[in-house]
Amino acid sequence: MITDTLKVFVTVAEQRNFSQAAKLLNLSQPGVSLHIRNLENELGTKLMHRSPKLVKLTEAGEILFGKAQQILALYEEAKEDIHMLRDEVTGALFMGASFTIGEYILPRVLAEYAQQYPLVDVQVHISNTDNILQDIRAGKFHIGLVEGNVEAKDLKVTAFMKDEMVLIAAPDHPIASEKNVDFARLQNQVWVMRETGSGTRAYSDRLIQEGGLAVKRSFVFNSSQGVKEAAACGLGIALLSRWVVRKELESGELKEVPIKGTKISRDLSLLQSKDEPAVMAVLKFIQTLKTNVQSLYADF
Repeated sequence: MITDTLKVFVTVAEQRNFSQAAKLLNLSQPGVSLHIRNLENELGTKLMHRSPKLVKLTEAGEILFGKAQQILALYEEAKEDIHMLRDEVTGALFMGASFTIGEYILPRVLAEYAQQYPLVDVQVHISNTDNILQDIRAGKFHIGLVEGNVEAKDLKVTAFMKDEMVLIAAPDHPIASEKNVDFARLQNQVWVMRETGSGTRAYSDRLIQEGGLAVKRSFVFNSSQGVKEAAACGLGIALLSRWVVRKELESGELKEVPIKGTKISRDLSLLQSKDEPAVMAVLKFIQTLKTNVQSLYADF
């Protein structure tokens, strides 16, 4: 089909490299070259300047690139509409998720979603909140799932559930046996934290700032799993989502340290571009997410 050739052309144009495009498309490099050559013969013009290291579009190629993207998008939309006539949900669902959601909440939701809609190709990228925001704006994902306060007037932001943050420490940590601690007791402690740009890190920073706490030393990890393991090994105290540490709290590997008069909660939010067209695979995922919220709460 002509759409296959256009997809090859667009991929080469995006990658600016024939061999890289071939890898992404699971084609041989000669096969990719044949598609481009046939397309140039059909249109009667050169579409690309080729060199061993780089591919550059000609003026005609630039025109075709923009139109080809539109054609492929319309073709996918048409396929989806046709499948809907048969009550089938197909296509691709690309989403980004922050670490807490992507590693501890999303797998539960996806298990049900995949069972209901097995024809959807789901791809999940896990990163920190700031990176997911940037990728949504760049159009890399259909949706993003992030934690914490999100300032993004250019995006559609919908809170879908609440998350509780808890202060945790190793069982043999000096403050682990205390039923309640005040901020004075948290002075000059060693902290284990997420990296800057993480939704979880924002809440650690806020707690330290609002409590006027002096930090003796801090260790920074770029995953909640790393923070949790480090705290369990006695490296320091940490503020994490209850979702992240609930199994370790139940087993006694970690201890929750309540802070007197302080309860920390945050929104978990769904991000979408305001310009993103309604895709059935996305709509059905959002529906699955919302119907699963109550059962997720029930796990606590």
